Amino acid sequence: MSEQNVYSLSVSARATLDLHSLNNEGGEGNQIQTRMVDIVAGDGRLHNVNAISGDMLKHIQAEHLYHVARNGNAQDGRGLPLCAACQVFDANRISADAEFMEQIAGKSDAEAIDLMLKACTLDDIEGNLLTGEGRSTPRKSVVEFGWVVGVPEVTTTDSYFHVKYARERGVEADEDEAARQANLEQRIFHRPASSGVYAVVSHYEIARIGYNDIAQRYALDDEARAARYRALLESVLYTFVQPRGAMRAAQMPHIVAFEGVLSYTTKVLPAPTVSPLNADYAEEIEGVTQALNGLHPNAVVTRPFDSLSAFANIVRELVETTVPYALAV
Repeated sequence: MSEQNVYSLSVSARATLDLHSLNNEGGEGNQIQTRMVDIVAGDGRLHNVNAISGDMLKHIQAEHLYHVARNGNAQDGRGLPLCAACQVFDANRISADAEFMEQIAGKSDAEAIDLMLKACTLDDIEGNLLTGEGRSTPRKSVVEFGWVVGVPEVTTTDSYFHVKYARERGVEADEDEAARQANLEQRIFHRPASSGVYAVVSHYEIARIGYNDIAQRYALDDEARAARYRALLESVLYTFVQPRGAMRAAQMPHIVAFEGVLSYTTKVLPAPTVSPLNADYAEEIEGVTQALNGLHPNAVVTRPFDSLSAFANIVRELVETTVPYALAV
């Protein structure tokens, strides 16, 4: 069976997460505050709901990609190139690689991007901004995540009382009991936990893997692009299998359900996505798919899934049977 070329890929899903605290705004006094956002839902009304930022989800996906790139994946069996900064998962990525920044000094923006794409998988897929010595050269991310937003009426946040007792500090033998008790510290705080059904939207510009947007050409060969594509797919799967984030040590999320639609295109048009805040999102995606396939026959493929295991099997099939689309250069 011949391999399909994937130009664009999207995931629209509803995830049921219980008792998580993946994204918080900080603390006020002894109260940890969870992130809340105002949205207009499918019913046309304004709601204030719990949410996880797209930044958080992108960081989770980037960390999974980092591990796949360092250790290799099932298909390739070897690691992928990472710059010196990304080898230690530096948030500044290749901009913190002094040797690379010295290497691109005096080179054009197009030449600098070419070198960056060849040097580092994370900078290629997750994007970066090369700065320094008058340079401000962007590399747009291949990966796009929206906010993970609680569906009104079926999402809630509560605050739970916790107390921490500190160990008794050293006291002098002649201190009285009142002084001894004063040396015992009791710290009271309140920790949030959220539960509910969350709307997830994400998009992946597969054709841009290894593509130099300035020079309008690929800096990598087909084999290298395909290896990065497979690593990206694995990292997306792991993002939903293990959503890392705040307070996982004591509040690891209960992943109860994961259902939705994965769509991808085999020609130059975007993979459709509709927010699962709309209860009819799956039907809407199918309707858009039929319209697009009317314009470009067989260009859009939709793969509905009703569980995390079904989603995992779809991603596995894509890893085994598809390759990244090559733009005309």
